[in-house]
Amino acid sequence: MSAKLLEGKPVADGVMERVAARAASLRSIGVVPGLATILVGDDAASAGYVRKKHEACASAGFWSENIHLPANTTQSELYAAVDRLNGDTRVHGFLIQHPLPRQLDFGSALLRMDPRKDADGLHPTNLGRLAMGDPGPVPATPAGVRAMLLHYEIPTAGRHVVVLGRGPTLGRPLSILLSAKAAGANAAVTVVHSGVANLAEHTLRADIVVAGVGQPGIVQAAMVREGAVVVSAGITWEGKRLLPDVDESVAEKASWITPRLGGVGVTTVAMLLNNTVELAEAQSGAP
Repeated sequence: MSAKLLEGKPVADGVMERVAARAASLRSIGVVPGLATILVGDDAASAGYVRKKHEACASAGFWSENIHLPANTTQSELYAAVDRLNGDTRVHGFLIQHPLPRQLDFGSALLRMDPRKDADGLHPTNLGRLAMGDPGPVPATPAGVRAMLLHYEIPTAGRHVVVLGRGPTLGRPLSILLSAKAAGANAAVTVVHSGVANLAEHTLRADIVVAGVGQPGIVQAAMVREGAVVVSAGITWEGKRLLPDVDESVAEKASWITPRLGGVGVTTVAMLLNNTVELAEAQSGAP
């Protein structure tokens, strides 16, 4: 078996088309959706991600701003940047690009953020909304994974999904999202992580495997059953080379698989802008 590709671009294009139409509607009543980012330090990968977000903003008719702080920024200086964006009426949503330099506490900075402006959906208030099934911004990468499953009409209801990784940006919210009673979800979800001795014992039982660990090649062909759907949502950079969590050999057993480039990452940016336009609509009182 040679797997079909879960290309992210068609998914992202569809989302962005709808986002651009909603942004145009807002502009017609004098509201320009605004997204801001806070980038600390000079990590090349982080700078690249931020640049792509602002390019997407321009293409969708958003206003955007990046606050670039030096690597030696203090926690107080980071708080000051968060406070400024909390109070800026042009900004409907913003995010703090992760990871931060070691001296900074990402969780504390996140708590400082107004949850009504949480474009990434990572504030505890919004993660709580997700757990309760209430409306609110959904973490962008998990939302991108679900959008991909929906776009390619991958059945999820009643199926067994194994998520590798329990982090707050991907694994944990994705497990909640895919187990919710909703389209592209309603699955039986198992979360495994570094504390689990035999990962293959779980992944071999899965209809859908989502890897979000950030450990190159952690999912090998022997760990996946024939015909499974496999999504690589975790990456590692080795110099300028991007290494996915899923080994290329898995494509010989999977029915669908994300490509090494152009998979979930493309959808993540689109879902971030989707969150932002929803926040702009909520803050402006637009229908």
